Amino acid sequence: MWKRSRWIVTYSRDRSLVALSRPWIRVASSARKGSPNSSEENPMADGLRVEIHGNVGAVIMDRPPHNFLNFKQIHDIADALVAMQNDMSIRCAVLAADGRSFCAGADFAGDGVGGGDDEVVGGDATLALYQGSGRLFDVTIPIVGAIHGPAVGGGLGLAMVPDIRITCPDARFSANFASLGIHQGFGMSVTVPRLLGPSKAAQVLYSAKRYKGEEAVEIGLADECVPNEEVRDRAFEVAEEIANNAPLALRAIKSTLRMGLGDEVREITQREARIQAELSATDDAKEGIASVGERRPGNFTGK
Repeated sequence: MWKRSRWIVTYSRDRSLVALSRPWIRVASSARKGSPNSSEENPMADGLRVEIHGNVGAVIMDRPPHNFLNFKQIHDIADALVAMQNDMSIRCAVLAADGRSFCAGADFAGDGVGGGDDEVVGGDATLALYQGSGRLFDVTIPIVGAIHGPAVGGGLGLAMVPDIRITCPDARFSANFASLGIHQGFGMSVTVPRLLGPSKAAQVLYSAKRYKGEEAVEIGLADECVPNEEVRDRAFEVAEEIANNAPLALRAIKSTLRMGLGDEVREITQREARIQAELSATDDAKEGIASVGERRPGNFTGK
């Protein structure tokens, strides 16, 4: 079973941002007994749960129908992954979601990205969320993503966290920022080019196109497309293949492959949030939000 540790206070480099977290730690449980066929499910926090299947852990978002992100959700996901990283019996993780969407972006319309009201796109709460996302790219345990339904905006940024992405025909990958009249966020200025290369990343970010599952595989946003009902099972199959290997070696390999990425994300998100705030005050941003809501092309004026 799992329990909360003591509170940990984390400061940013300039000490202007403070994050509070209570990581989840594993304690002895008779439910698992080390059997690769047994499973263990643990509710962690509102909107998130953890499952353990042999040497594979799963972090499953459960804020249906669209799994919008906020500051707390980001840190809960990071806390769960760090707890798995620190448990050598867990060798790979699966990141998945219940509901219609993998993740439809940041929660600007609901409880707010910081859990409060009236946040401005690109404001302090957005910056705190984006900076928190850097923790996800510090994780050294391999992660397989099960991406179904929309992964849009910040949801696409979250889909960059897994090392391997399994998707399905009904998935929709979209960096829709340009169609909204704003700048990309969630570190996608570095994570998308790192995955796709600069030319394809520019295509994804400039076009704001929605890529279906098969198209996502073709351009490199996903690695494998399977039938809709098989996406999570296939993600677990891939994770189990990885989990057959030595845990120290797996962590070392991932640390090398993603060396410095968390720091790059924390650095670039400061620029992303600042420009988002500037552009969100423009007429083009107002028109972008209206046009997307009304499902029509935007009538942009450059103002």
